[in-house]
Order: sequence, then C-alpha cells, then structure tokens
Amino acid sequence: MATATDIQGVVFKNGTATLLARIVGSDAAAINQADIDSIAYSVYQLDESDPNAATVIPGHDNVSLSVSDVVFNTLQVDARWTIDSVGYNFRHEIDVSTNPAFTVAGPYFQVRYELTPIVGQVVVARFKLRVI
Repeated sequence: MATATDIQGVVFKNGTATLLARIVGSDAAAINQADIDSIAYSVYQLDESDPNAATVIPGHDNVSLSVSDVVFNTLQVDARWTIDSVGYNFRHEIDVSTNPAFTVAGPYFQVRYELTPIVGQVVVARFKLRVI
C-alpha cells in the first residue's frame, strides 16, 4: 500500500504557486488525460493548533479544472521539476488574479485536488504550503 503524504512547499504572501506532481492510480501507473473524468481543487488555511480545523479560501473552493490543462499524457521533465529524473504528469498554477489565495504569512495552507477517474475511486493529491 502506498503511503499518503502531503507535498510540501513554500509560497510568497499574495503570490501564486505552480504545483507539480507525479500522480499514479491504484495500479501504480501514471495517470493520463483519458483516465480522468474531472478535477476540482480547494485551498484551505490550516489551524496549527487543531489538525481538524481548516478555513476554505473564498474563490478557491471546489473549483473545476479542465483535465487537459493540468494532466499530461507523458511524464514531463523540465527545469521546474527537481525531484528526480522521471518527471511529473500534473501541473497547476493557482489563479490569484481575481481571488487571492495566500494572503497571510506564517500559517500553512493546504491545496487539495480531487481527481475523479473514469473508473475507480477518487484520487486525492494534497500540497501543504508555508506562506512567507
């Protein structure tokens, strides 16, 4: 069984984040566009004193994304990906032009993606970002 873990990162206050991941399905194979029916994301400000408390950020609650905009059919390797030489198949830049997402320096924020596959269970990817 794979271990669930948040992807850690840092973002500037009032900035945006481009989030990258290699997402695999239950068969351990990298997902591609044909595997995914829909994707939505939410941004939450976390409460470090209460692990069950999170405040959703207005304008970033269950936002639908186009699968073809964020999922690649082949693994990508470029200067943005520094984890390994295998690559990523998911990239999303959070749009903060209308609704800011990271307005408070200090706390952690969680960006949660729910990928609904054509067949099978929902895949969750989470990023835990410190705002500086």
